[in-house]
Amino acid sequence: MTVAAAKACDYFWIPFKTDCEELLGRFQLTDSVRYETFAAIWRSMDFSSVFYGITTHQERRAFTRLVFATVYDYFLPPYNFQIRAGALYTLYGLYHAQLSLPKEKIWIALKDWVHIQKFVSDALSCQHLDVVYVYRKLESDKVFFYTTMPKQLTFDAKRRFLNKDVNEEFQDRSARVAELVNTDTLEEIGNVQGHYERIKLSLPASSSISVTLVNLTAKLLECALEFQQWQGKNAAAKNKDSGAKAKKSTQQTESSLRADLLSSIKSKSYGHLSKASKSRRHRQVEMDTSGSGTDHVQDCTTSRRSRPPSLSARTRQNLGKKGSGGSDERTQHWLLSSMEEDKTAMKRSQQRSRFKW
Repeated sequence: MTVAAAKACDYFWIPFKTDCEELLGRFQLTDSVRYETFAAIWRSMDFSSVFYGITTHQERRAFTRLVFATVYDYFLPPYNFQIRAGALYTLYGLYHAQLSLPKEKIWIALKDWVHIQKFVSDALSCQHLDVVYVYRKLESDKVFFYTTMPKQLTFDAKRRFLNKDVNEEFQDRSARVAELVNTDTLEEIGNVQGHYERIKLSLPASSSISVTLVNLTAKLLECALEFQQWQGKNAAAKNKDSGAKAKKSTQQTESSLRADLLSSIKSKSYGHLSKASKSRRHRQVEMDTSGSGTDHVQDCTTSRRSRPPSLSARTRQNLGKKGSGGSDERTQHWLLSSMEEDKTAMKRSQQRSRFKW
C-alpha cells in the first residue's frame, strides 16, 4: 500500500465508520435478525454506493480492505447477537458490491475462529436460519481468507490505533437483568398482581380462573438472584483461569530470564579465555627446572603424549648425518639411493636441447 493510498484510507475511514454504525443502529431498532429486514434498510440507505467515487485501482483495493476490516470488528464480541448478525449481513452485501476485480476477500484471524463458530452454533440452536445461510454461503464461495492477523500490520503508530473504541450501545450489558428486575419494577408488578386478584374475587367463577402465578413477584426475584449467582460463578472461573495463565506466563518469564542470565555468564567466561595462535599450538612447552615448583609442571609435560616427528624431520635425521671422515657430505635431493662408489651417478645428465622449428 502506497503512502497516497494509506492517506486516502485514513481520510475515508471516519465517514465510513459513521455510516456503518448508522446502518447497524437502524437494524438494532427493528429488534429482528431477519435478512429481509436488513436488506430493506440497506436499500433505503443505498449502502452499496460507498465504493463509488474512487477512480484508481490501487486506492479502490485499499479502501475495500479497510471497509472489510472495519465491519469485521462488529462481527466479534463484545457486541450483542443482533449487531453481529447485522455485521455478517453487511460483509455479505459489501463483498458482492465491491468494484475490485478480482474481488478482495474477507480476512479472518485464526484467534477469532472460536468466537465465529460459537456464533454460528448459537444461531443454529435458536433457529435463526438466515444467519446460518448467509455464513454458509460466504464459506462455500471461499470468501474468507484465514490469516494470523485481521488486518495488515503497519509500523505507523497513528494508523495502528485506529478503530480501538467500542460502541457501548451495541454491547451486551451484563447487568441488564438486574436493571430490569429492580425494586420499583417488583413493586409495580405486585400492585398489578394484587389488583388482578381483587378483580378475580369479585367474579363468580374466580376459583377456576388461573392466568398468572400467585407469587409472581417472588418467582421473578428468585430467578434474578439465581442468574446473578450463575454470572458471578462464571466471572470467578474466568478470573481464575486468567490468573492461572498469568502465573504460568510469569513462571515462563522467570525461567527465560534465568536462562538468559546463565548464557550471559557463560559467554563472558568463554570470552576471557586466550586462544593460542596456530603457529604456537604444536610447540612443546619449554620448562625451567631451576626454580621451585617446576616438578609438577614437568610431570604434566612428560605425561602428555608426545607427537611423532614429521616426515621432513625424519628425512633430515636419516639422510642429513655427517660422514665418518669429518667432511660434510650433503645428500643430493634428486638422488637419494645412489652408492658412494658410483661417481658418475652424482652428476646430473645434461638436459637435451629443445627442438627448434
